Amino acid sequence: MLTRKQHELLRFIQTRLDETGISPSFEEMKEALDLKSKSGVHRLISALEERGFIRRLPNRARALEVLRRADEGSTAPPVPAAANNNLAASPQPSTRNVPQPANDVIEIPLHGRIAAGVPIEALEDQAMLPVPAALLGSGEHYALEVSGDSMIEAGILDGDFALVKRTGTARDGEIVVALIRGEEATLKYLRREGGMVRLDPANAAYEPQIYGPDEVEVQGKLAGLLRRYH
Repeated sequence: MLTRKQHELLRFIQTRLDETGISPSFEEMKEALDLKSKSGVHRLISALEERGFIRRLPNRARALEVLRRADEGSTAPPVPAAANNNLAASPQPSTRNVPQPANDVIEIPLHGRIAAGVPIEALEDQAMLPVPAALLGSGEHYALEVSGDSMIEAGILDGDFALVKRTGTARDGEIVVALIRGEEATLKYLRREGGMVRLDPANAAYEPQIYGPDEVEVQGKLAGLLRRYH
């Protein structure tokens, strides 16, 4: 079952596509659902995508396709072609009529600097960062500005923007955002050894950090990088 907000968003997207053939903007979706921030829209979009109700169209800005339409008050099964007379009487807009900009850009939350010394969640909704969709896969993402040189041997430099897929699990050897004792976030390689959690830097000048399993919480894993040249 979809939540009430997921259902409301799906119907809003359906209606806008039916009327104009163009997906609503994240700002329009935020206002339509009376949400406080665009990050809430991103979470709802990701949930609908994971449940197979919508998908993002590649190489198109803001472009969404409804795969499963919403019934009143509940989730809807996939709609076969011409199986519903009412839907058949109202032709769906062709995606060929949707404008195709040169770049597909998605806005994701920018939570601040990774070495800021505060939990990720405390930095919610600070700003939004436009990111080429090609750098992101499925799921929910956020960005952090890298501070320091502890990961330079992995090609991650001070001032880079780390693009992070939100997840609570990761495999050994993956670069993760780890929240230490609920207070400080850091970007490091994740290792598990002898019942402990080891966070490895990618700089020979720094020592690994070792913690108990209850002291470290994975808050995401690295999906990509953005770099500005001055």
